Amino acid sequence: MPITKTEVVSVRVPPDVKAALVEAADQERRSLATMVEVMVLDYCKAHGITPAPPRASKPAKSRKPV
Repeated sequence: MPITKTEVVSVRVPPDVKAALVEAADQERRSLATMVEVMVLDYCKAHGITPAPPRASKPAKSRKPV
């Protein structure tokens, strides 16, 4: 099975927005991260935004011994 890499997104929100997110995640039995993912994808779908497919990562450069 291929390993899926994820990206880190850090945001600051007011306490009431975080409380609403926690409540929504609890109702859906999801983590905060997956709740945000669902919300973003729903927004994109509703507004005709097609998320770009993930870019292939570049292979690591080999280092020569010093």
